[in-house]
Amino acid sequence: MTAASTTPTASISRLPAASRPARPLPARGDSLRAVAREVVACARCPRLRRHCEAVAAVRKREFSACTYWGRPVPGFGDPASRLLIVGLAPAAHGANRTGRMFTGDRSGDWLFRAMHRAGFASQPTSVRRGDGLRLIDAYLTAPVRCAPPLNKPAPAEIARCLPFLERELALLRRVRVVVALGRIGFDVCRRVFASRGVPTRSLRFGHGAAYNLGPHGPVLIASYHPSRQNTNTGRLTEPMLDAVFERARAVLEAGA
Repeated sequence: MTAASTTPTASISRLPAASRPARPLPARGDSLRAVAREVVACARCPRLRRHCEAVAAVRKREFSACTYWGRPVPGFGDPASRLLIVGLAPAAHGANRTGRMFTGDRSGDWLFRAMHRAGFASQPTSVRRGDGLRLIDAYLTAPVRCAPPLNKPAPAEIARCLPFLERELALLRRVRVVVALGRIGFDVCRRVFASRGVPTRSLRFGHGAAYNLGPHGPVLIASYHPSRQNTNTGRLTEPMLDAVFERARAVLEAGA
């Protein structure tokens, strides 16, 4: 693996100066709490709901004594955050068990260690809701809120869930950096910003790729997802993930 592949790109690609779409305002009366309530109550995707409930009923032997959440999982974090992290979906025995994004699984272990080292999380581990974890200047969410079979949501399921992410982004008015974990998370972010008039066709996914989405948009940083498939094979290493959050911290400190 070359040194260039382990760190973000040296510069941030900028969109054409002519692109100046205004950031949309959230709907009157909307709130992150309202979005979270609607996420938990959502039943738009019968296939996903059946899968989550079946996993919660059968459980994994390792967690046989646990009561699984088994419902859609809302985002969480600092409502005044300047960093938004967009993953893929809850893990069947992670967030689908604990009820909090990236909590209780190996992917979360990697993510929260990197966030803690960069100053975005109060502790490097997260095993359950109420374990003391607090996100600092960061909010964590996903384009799909139910654990999908084989970690593969259908395009229609992503589309039905997308309005939740759009509302969160409208409500998180101070966000200046978006870290997209994995190609699906990156592609969904491109779709959201394209709907706002940002020309996103030239954006390409690649670990560490960073794009300035204009004066009314954030910097979008791509990262490999900290899935077992990536971390067990060495495609993603801890220094590589650290570099992504170091870049996010640098952008925020520079006031970009």
